[in-house]
Amino acid sequence: MLIQDVAELTGLSWDTVKEIHKKHLRRKYRWFNLKKARYLAIDEVYLGKKRKYITIVLDLRTGRVIHIGRGKGKDALKGLWGRLRRSKAKIQAVATDMASGYMAAVLEHLPKADLVLDRFHLVKWFNEKLSLLRRQLYHQATDMQKAVLKGSRWLLLKAPEKLKPHKNRKKDERIRLQAALELNQPLAMAYYMKERLRLPGRRIPQTQNLQSAQLHLRIIRMNQNY
Repeated sequence: MLIQDVAELTGLSWDTVKEIHKKHLRRKYRWFNLKKARYLAIDEVYLGKKRKYITIVLDLRTGRVIHIGRGKGKDALKGLWGRLRRSKAKIQAVATDMASGYMAAVLEHLPKADLVLDRFHLVKWFNEKLSLLRRQLYHQATDMQKAVLKGSRWLLLKAPEKLKPHKNRKKDERIRLQAALELNQPLAMAYYMKERLRLPGRRIPQTQNLQSAQLHLRIIRMNQNY
């Protein structure tokens, strides 16, 4: 229910309802015990051109916001670390994106906690490196190899279950991707490493054998189709 809805229902002004709500939130969240906090998440939120960014820290077990800082990066977390020390919280792990400021702050103030990187940002970073590798290999390739690699960038980044089949083998995305992977083993290994990160709850065996990795992924994809 929106503030305007409450105002119309109670006959109070919008400003009055807003002030009552703010007082309630201050009473409820001004003081709370951090001693039982074990797992935290840090992320920034963009509020627009004027306010720009704020940094939010969550207790992952309760979902409660335990810190809000202006801006983003290391400075936005000032005040959090002292409160955690005073409460004697035994933080076991902190999840964050790959922003260097957040990672540096966690490593400095919570050296015994595990630093957990957001899988979405990790896959995004790996995709960027995969694109860079493909571009480097393309410039080193022969004319025949370039013909195979041309247009393969989006195929490498696309989820394999979303590759589109086609009656024409030259337009079949699965066949085009397989041809590009068979052409260059470093590119293929980088691709399967990316898939290993992307697939939730699945693990591709750590192996130097490219054929074994390919077979394992094919089995996973067959299972996803049923």
